Amino acid sequence: MFETLPELANVALQAEGTASGPAIEPSAAAALAVGLAAFGAGYAERGIGAAAVGAIAEDESLFVQGLILTVLPETLVILALVVIFLV
Repeated sequence: MFETLPELANVALQAEGTASGPAIEPSAAAALAVGLAAFGAGYAERGIGAAAVGAIAEDESLFVQGLILTVLPETLVILALVVIFLV
C-alpha cells in the first residue's frame, strides 16, 4: 500500500508538458488533502479502536479513556477541514 504513495505523489505534482502551472486545481488539491487526512485517521483508529475495545472488555472503568483515544484521530480530519476554509 505505501509503495504506491510516491507514484501517486509524482502524478499529482507532475506538471503537464512544459507548462509551469500546477498539475491539479487548488480545489482538487484541497479535496485530496482532506481525503488523505481522513485515510490517515481511519488507519490510526484501526489499531486504537481494537486496543480500546480490548481494554474496555477487561476493565469497564476504562470506557472514557478508550472513547477519547478512539475519537482523537478524527480531530485530524476536522483540522484539515478548518485549514481548507482558512486557506
